[in-house]
Amino acid sequence: MDIYRHIPEFLSRHKLAALCIVIDTEGSAPRKAGSKMLVAPGGDILGTIGGGAVEERIIEEAQKVIQSGKPVKIYYRLEEDLGMQCGGNVEVYIDPLGLRSRLYIFGAGHVGKALAGLAHRFGFEITLLDFRPIEFSEEEKQIARFIEGDYFETLQTLEFDQDTYITIMSPTHEHDFELLKQMGKKNFAYLGMIGSKKKVARAKEQLLGEGHFTPEEFGRFDTPMGLPMAAETPEEIAISILGKIIDVRNKKQNP
Repeated sequence: MDIYRHIPEFLSRHKLAALCIVIDTEGSAPRKAGSKMLVAPGGDILGTIGGGAVEERIIEEAQKVIQSGKPVKIYYRLEEDLGMQCGGNVEVYIDPLGLRSRLYIFGAGHVGKALAGLAHRFGFEITLLDFRPIEFSEEEKQIARFIEGDYFETLQTLEFDQDTYITIMSPTHEHDFELLKQMGKKNFAYLGMIGSKKKVARAKEQLLGEGHFTPEEFGRFDTPMGLPMAAETPEEIAISILGKIIDVRNKKQNP
């Protein structure tokens, strides 16, 4: 079985998975090096690395890899570690698969669309949100879902956790400030708002003055959003924002 051909369909059903590959064996082992198996979060599998105790243990380890998002390499002495009588040794590499990082883009204008177009290449599950009716090409529809409607009603339906990345770039300052206020207390890995230094100063004065955040809490937000660079076009601004998000994600995964 060419298991790589089955990965897209497996991920479409399970969203996340782990790819387990036998990378080396010594002595008698259930399967040879190169044997592969896909494992889903609930324990469903496709393919096999040999069955029995070693496969059972690898499925358990694959669940941990799916949760952590970090690959591991495991070495088993089959008789000593697992009680298998074949007596050989096996080394297995387990690699997490699937979209893990959630990216919310509030504002589906030129910059929002450009950011979505770039971010999907880096493993983000993208949601664009706007109260305006926005036209999308067929290609754009494939890389992100779009929610049209009131931002603040939609907020009640969204999930937030430590792997959630949020960008605010709505058409109005008032919407941006209110979105920052409402999401600033939620769980997130990254929360940024687009704008000039003058806009950011106004937001900080207003939100701190009304008692919504302390200076330390406001300091967690990326405002103005993105890496400091002379970006002008929507695509250049999107590169700046995505660069900062990737920097935050990589430092989070590899502290």
